[in-house]
Amino acid sequence: MNDPQSPRDPLLLDHDADGIQELDNNLPSWWVWLFYLCIAFAVAYMLYYHVLGKGELQIASYQAEMATGNALKQASISRFESSLGAATPGAEAAVIDRGRELFMTYCSPCHRVDGGGLVGPNLCDDYWIHGSQFADTVKVVWNGIPEKGMLSWREQGMKPSDILAVSSYIYTLRGSNPPNPKIREDQAPATPTEVYE
Repeated sequence: MNDPQSPRDPLLLDHDADGIQELDNNLPSWWVWLFYLCIAFAVAYMLYYHVLGKGELQIASYQAEMATGNALKQASISRFESSLGAATPGAEAAVIDRGRELFMTYCSPCHRVDGGGLVGPNLCDDYWIHGSQFADTVKVVWNGIPEKGMLSWREQGMKPSDILAVSSYIYTLRGSNPPNPKIREDQAPATPTEVYE
Protein backbone atom coordinates (compact mmCIF):
# COMPACT_ATOMS: atom_id res chain seq x y z
CA MET A 1 0.00 0.00 0.00
CA ASN A 2 1.29 3.46 -0.88
CA ASP A 3 2.16 5.89 1.86
CA PRO A 4 0.57 9.33 1.13
CA GLN A 5 3.78 11.04 2.25
CA SER A 6 6.03 9.03 -0.12
CA PRO A 7 6.83 10.47 -3.53
CA ARG A 8 4.45 9.36 -6.32
CA ASP A 9 5.54 6.30 -8.33
CA PRO A 10 6.10 7.58 -11.88
CA LEU A 11 4.51 4.39 -13.37
CA LEU A 12 1.15 5.04 -11.68
CA LEU A 13 -1.45 6.87 -13.73
CA ASP A 14 -3.58 9.62 -12.20
CA HIS A 15 -6.95 7.89 -12.55
CA ASP A 16 -8.20 5.02 -10.42
CA ALA A 17 -11.27 2.79 -10.18
CA ASP A 18 -12.50 1.69 -6.77
CA GLY A 19 -9.21 2.67 -5.26
CA ILE A 20 -7.17 0.67 -7.73
CA GLN A 21 -4.65 2.62 -9.75
CA GLU A 22 -3.35 1.60 -13.16
CA LEU A 23 0.32 1.14 -13.91
CA ASP A 24 1.71 2.67 -17.11
CA ASN A 25 3.93 -0.26 -18.10
CA ASN A 26 5.27 -0.63 -21.61
CA LEU A 27 4.12 -3.70 -23.53
CA PRO A 28 6.76 -6.38 -24.20
CA SER A 29 8.51 -5.73 -27.50
CA TRP A 30 7.69 -9.25 -28.85
CA TRP A 31 3.98 -8.55 -28.29
CA VAL A 32 4.18 -5.17 -30.03
CA TRP A 33 5.97 -6.70 -33.05
CA LEU A 34 3.42 -9.52 -33.18
CA PHE A 35 0.64 -6.92 -33.19
CA TYR A 36 2.33 -5.02 -36.06
CA LEU A 37 2.79 -8.27 -38.02
CA CYS A 38 -0.92 -9.06 -37.61
CA ILE A 39 -1.84 -5.63 -38.97
CA ALA A 40 0.56 -6.07 -41.91
CA PHE A 41 -0.86 -9.54 -42.63
CA ALA A 42 -4.44 -8.18 -42.55
CA VAL A 43 -3.56 -5.41 -45.00
CA ALA A 44 -1.75 -7.86 -47.34
CA TYR A 45 -4.66 -10.35 -47.12
CA MET A 46 -7.21 -7.65 -47.95
CA LEU A 47 -5.15 -6.41 -50.90
CA TYR A 48 -4.46 -9.91 -52.27
CA TYR A 49 -7.97 -11.35 -51.95
CA HIS A 50 -10.36 -8.40 -52.00
CA VAL A 51 -8.67 -5.52 -53.83
CA LEU A 52 -6.51 -7.22 -56.46
CA GLY A 53 -8.65 -10.39 -56.65
CA LYS A 54 -5.60 -12.66 -57.03
CA GLY A 55 -6.74 -15.32 -54.56
CA GLU A 56 -9.89 -17.44 -54.49
CA LEU A 57 -12.34 -16.32 -51.82
CA GLN A 58 -13.92 -18.87 -49.48
CA ILE A 59 -17.30 -18.68 -51.21
CA ALA A 60 -15.70 -19.40 -54.60
CA SER A 61 -13.75 -22.31 -53.10
CA TYR A 62 -16.94 -23.65 -51.51
CA GLN A 63 -18.86 -23.37 -54.79
CA ALA A 64 -16.07 -25.18 -56.67
CA GLU A 65 -16.10 -28.03 -54.14
CA MET A 66 -19.91 -28.20 -54.29
CA ALA A 67 -19.78 -28.40 -58.11
CA THR A 68 -17.25 -31.25 -57.89
CA GLY A 69 -19.37 -33.04 -55.28
CA ASN A 70 -22.56 -32.62 -57.31
CA ALA A 71 -20.81 -33.96 -60.43
CA LEU A 72 -19.71 -37.06 -58.49
CA LYS A 73 -23.23 -37.48 -57.08
CA GLN A 74 -24.85 -37.17 -60.52
CA ALA A 75 -22.39 -39.68 -61.99
CA SER A 76 -23.24 -42.14 -59.22
CA ILE A 77 -26.98 -41.61 -59.72
CA SER A 78 -26.62 -42.07 -63.49
CA ARG A 79 -24.73 -45.35 -62.98
CA PHE A 80 -27.42 -46.54 -60.57
CA GLU A 81 -30.29 -45.57 -62.88
CA SER A 82 -28.66 -47.27 -65.86
CA SER A 83 -28.39 -50.52 -63.87
CA LEU A 84 -31.96 -50.50 -62.47
CA GLY A 85 -33.20 -53.05 -65.00
CA ALA A 86 -30.60 -55.60 -63.90
CA ALA A 87 -31.01 -55.06 -60.14
CA THR A 88 -31.22 -58.19 -58.00
CA PRO A 89 -32.29 -58.46 -54.35
CA GLY A 90 -29.55 -58.54 -51.76
CA ALA A 91 -29.43 -61.68 -49.64
CA GLU A 92 -26.84 -60.62 -47.04
CA ALA A 93 -28.17 -60.31 -43.49
CA ALA A 94 -26.71 -56.80 -43.15
CA VAL A 95 -28.55 -55.61 -46.28
CA ILE A 96 -31.87 -57.11 -45.13
CA ASP A 97 -31.44 -55.65 -41.63
CA ARG A 98 -30.73 -52.21 -43.07
CA GLY A 99 -33.74 -52.59 -45.36
CA ARG A 100 -35.97 -53.57 -42.42
CA GLU A 101 -34.79 -50.53 -40.46
CA LEU A 102 -35.54 -48.21 -43.40
CA PHE A 103 -38.90 -49.88 -44.03
CA MET A 104 -39.97 -49.43 -40.40
CA THR A 105 -38.93 -45.77 -40.47
CA TYR A 106 -40.17 -44.63 -43.87
CA CYS A 107 -42.54 -47.23 -45.38
CA SER A 108 -44.55 -48.72 -42.52
CA PRO A 109 -46.74 -45.61 -42.00
CA CYS A 110 -48.34 -46.31 -45.41
CA HIS A 111 -47.76 -50.06 -45.85
CA ARG A 112 -48.04 -51.24 -42.19
CA VAL A 113 -45.23 -52.77 -40.17
CA ASP A 114 -45.99 -56.22 -41.63
CA GLY A 115 -46.35 -54.88 -45.20
CA GLY A 116 -50.07 -55.69 -45.32
CA GLY A 117 -51.03 -52.25 -46.63
CA LEU A 118 -52.81 -49.17 -45.29
CA VAL A 119 -52.84 -46.11 -47.52
CA GLY A 120 -50.29 -47.87 -49.68
CA PRO A 121 -50.90 -51.31 -51.20
CA ASN A 122 -50.34 -54.73 -49.67
CA LEU A 123 -46.70 -55.72 -50.37
CA CYS A 124 -47.11 -59.35 -49.30
CA ASP A 125 -49.39 -60.79 -51.97
CA ASP A 126 -48.70 -61.67 -55.61
CA TYR A 127 -50.79 -58.85 -57.09
CA TRP A 128 -48.58 -55.92 -57.97
CA ILE A 129 -49.85 -52.69 -59.48
CA HIS A 130 -46.58 -51.36 -60.91
CA GLY A 131 -44.81 -54.58 -61.85
CA SER A 132 -43.91 -57.72 -59.93
CA GLN A 133 -40.18 -57.92 -60.71
CA PHE A 134 -37.58 -56.82 -58.17
CA ALA A 135 -36.38 -54.13 -60.58
CA ASP A 136 -39.94 -52.75 -60.69
CA THR A 137 -39.94 -52.41 -56.90
CA VAL A 138 -36.60 -50.60 -57.00
CA LYS A 139 -37.94 -48.20 -59.65
CA VAL A 140 -41.06 -47.46 -57.59
CA VAL A 141 -39.03 -46.76 -54.44
CA TRP A 142 -36.52 -44.68 -56.44
CA ASN A 143 -38.95 -42.66 -58.59
CA GLY A 144 -42.12 -42.87 -56.49
CA ILE A 145 -45.69 -42.77 -57.81
CA PRO A 146 -46.56 -39.08 -57.26
CA GLU A 147 -50.15 -39.39 -58.52
CA LYS A 148 -50.84 -41.96 -55.77
CA GLY A 149 -48.92 -40.15 -53.04
CA MET A 150 -45.86 -42.42 -53.12
CA LEU A 151 -42.78 -40.28 -52.53
CA SER A 152 -39.71 -40.46 -54.71
CA TRP A 153 -37.09 -41.49 -52.18
CA ARG A 154 -34.39 -40.31 -54.60
CA GLU A 155 -35.75 -36.78 -54.17
CA GLN A 156 -35.87 -37.29 -50.41
CA GLY A 157 -32.13 -37.96 -50.43
CA MET A 158 -32.07 -41.72 -49.94
CA LYS A 159 -28.84 -43.27 -51.19
CA PRO A 160 -28.90 -45.93 -53.94
CA SER A 161 -27.54 -48.54 -51.52
CA ASP A 162 -30.44 -47.82 -49.15
CA ILE A 163 -32.93 -48.01 -52.03
CA LEU A 164 -31.60 -51.50 -52.85
CA ALA A 165 -31.66 -52.49 -49.17
CA VAL A 166 -35.29 -51.48 -48.57
CA SER A 167 -36.35 -53.04 -51.88
CA SER A 168 -34.59 -56.26 -50.86
CA TYR A 169 -36.46 -56.27 -47.56
CA ILE A 170 -39.79 -55.68 -49.36
CA TYR A 171 -38.92 -58.64 -51.59
CA THR A 172 -38.71 -60.86 -48.46
CA LEU A 173 -42.27 -59.88 -47.48
CA ARG A 174 -43.81 -61.60 -50.50
CA GLY A 175 -45.98 -64.54 -49.48
CA SER A 176 -45.80 -63.71 -45.76
CA ASN A 177 -49.63 -63.53 -45.40
CA PRO A 178 -50.10 -60.85 -42.71
CA PRO A 179 -53.42 -60.73 -40.83
CA ASN A 180 -56.15 -58.51 -42.33
CA PRO A 181 -54.26 -57.44 -45.45
CA LYS A 182 -55.50 -54.68 -47.71
CA ILE A 183 -57.51 -55.97 -50.67
CA ARG A 184 -56.02 -56.28 -54.13
CA GLU A 185 -55.59 -53.05 -56.05
CA ASP A 186 -54.47 -54.41 -59.40
CA GLN A 187 -57.99 -55.06 -60.66
CA ALA A 188 -60.08 -52.75 -62.81
CA PRO A 189 -62.99 -51.17 -60.94
CA ALA A 190 -66.29 -52.97 -61.32
CA THR A 191 -68.69 -51.43 -63.84
CA PRO A 192 -71.94 -50.20 -62.28
CA THR A 193 -74.99 -52.33 -63.05
CA GLU A 194 -78.09 -50.76 -64.52
CA VAL A 195 -81.12 -50.49 -62.31
CA TYR A 196 -84.47 -51.34 -63.96
CA GLU A 197 -87.76 -50.28 -62.52
